Amino acid sequence: MRFQVKLVMFDLDGTLLDTAPQIAEAANRMLVALGKPMLPQAQISTYIGEGVQNLIKRCLTGNLHDEPEAELFAQAQPLYHGFYANNATDSKPFPGVMSTLQQLKADGYPLACVTNKPEKFTLPLLEKAGLSDFFKIVVSGDTLAKKKPDPLPLLHICQKLGVLPAEAVLIGDSETDVQAAQAAGCFVVTVPYGYNQGREIDVATVDATVQQLTDVVGLLELPALLKRG
Repeated sequence: MRFQVKLVMFDLDGTLLDTAPQIAEAANRMLVALGKPMLPQAQISTYIGEGVQNLIKRCLTGNLHDEPEAELFAQAQPLYHGFYANNATDSKPFPGVMSTLQQLKADGYPLACVTNKPEKFTLPLLEKAGLSDFFKIVVSGDTLAKKKPDPLPLLHICQKLGVLPAEAVLIGDSETDVQAAQAAGCFVVTVPYGYNQGREIDVATVDATVQQLTDVVGLLELPALLKRG
């Protein structure tokens, strides 16, 4: 199956960039500073994807749902932000990311990045990874009043670029991406190597799944009127 779309949007953490090592390092430095035991990177990676505040809460409680004490959470936030600011830009793209973005751009697709990561981390990270110039628009977790899984960031991108949601696709790695795309009325394609809270995505809930990002190119097709001669 090929999808006729006019816009391709990408999630960041777990889709374009392998950010888990740096996030885990910053989180563990935060925990040590608070006198709490460190957590395995594999566990912390399951906490990624729903914004930095949820990440910090999950690291403090050791699970996805509990709330930490308010005073502890208040202490933890500046610690994490400080530690992550020191290593965030060390994250590297997953295999095939650069070639996929190059091919899609050459094919004429406008590209966008939509993430729940705060802008102060997102923009330097994209710049250091050499990805910034691919994207016509970048929407971070604090750009708008709401973030994924709310559809607002996707609808905002579509509106800014003059594309109907039904003519756009989101490439992501998590249920957060799936829910946002479905609520916005966009196609959604998932990769299997990301951070979906340690769970596999139900393939029945997505339009397609790919084993590697380079496979996305073969799934997409520009409407005939937009194809470059």
